[in-house]
Amino acid sequence: MSLVSAFVPIWVLTVVGYLACRGGLLGAAGAAVLGRFVFHLAMPAALFLALSRMPLSGFAGRPLLAFAVSTATVVGFGWGGASRLFGREPGERPIWGMAAGYVNSANLGIPIATQVLGDVAFLAQVVLLQVLVVSPVILVALDRHSDPAGRVRVRRIASLPVRNPVILASLLGVAWSAAGLQLPSAAGASLTLLSGAAVPAALVTLGASLHRTSPSRDDRAGQAELAVITALKLVAQPVVAYAAGLALHLSAPQLLAVVVCAGLPTAQNTFIFAQEYGVGEAVANRAVVVTTTLSLATLATAATLLG
Repeated sequence: MSLVSAFVPIWVLTVVGYLACRGGLLGAAGAAVLGRFVFHLAMPAALFLALSRMPLSGFAGRPLLAFAVSTATVVGFGWGGASRLFGREPGERPIWGMAAGYVNSANLGIPIATQVLGDVAFLAQVVLLQVLVVSPVILVALDRHSDPAGRVRVRRIASLPVRNPVILASLLGVAWSAAGLQLPSAAGASLTLLSGAAVPAALVTLGASLHRTSPSRDDRAGQAELAVITALKLVAQPVVAYAAGLALHLSAPQLLAVVVCAGLPTAQNTFIFAQEYGVGEAVANRAVVVTTTLSLATLATAATLLG
């Protein structure tokens, strides 16, 4: 029952967003405006606060390596499989890979880690790995393909941390933590208020995006495509994490932490990135909804077998 309670707010806010869009409350551009608010303001504030307060010492090397192996394997397979199996355009493939292997380590990961693992120590390291390694790779690829000629422009990529608020906020947060600085109370309170809107606004945006008055065939994620993403996220990633953990001789608690974190559903950031760059939105929003709905079975199985 405790696992179910962690999912309920996500389902509720997604439905709220869908109904608000269907009822015309958000207007024609409501989902797009909310998405830009999350990407450019609320999400950067949340990332900066989380990383600036996170100690950078005491990393669990082997468990994090096992999780990284599972992420690289599944994201890479998804990224390549998008072109080979379903003919996705180059600009869409990073979103496909992200949908397959980027876990919801924040709003859902925290309650799950607390209830199943007893603490969020390892989850914090997963957050850092995703924010500082996986996200920049995805965003650099998306930024490259946003160029009309598809060129790799070194100057443009080098300036991405300055132009992209997600990467910039993450780097500033890590630097702030490394320097041991404290935020002034007024700034901290303001950022806390803004960051508090990131998760609910992202979920409402996700729900709103699911409402399509007259979707074309190209706008719909095919059932086979969605099934492959779901299998990669909820089956392949935990299995690869488990195998990597065994190969690295992890202890039972470490193995449980790695598999549970790998079994978390697709993060709603996937849809926010897709919406911001205008690619793969249909795949992203359905992947978030479906994996969030079905991941309860994966997490419960991992907790039962390894707990």
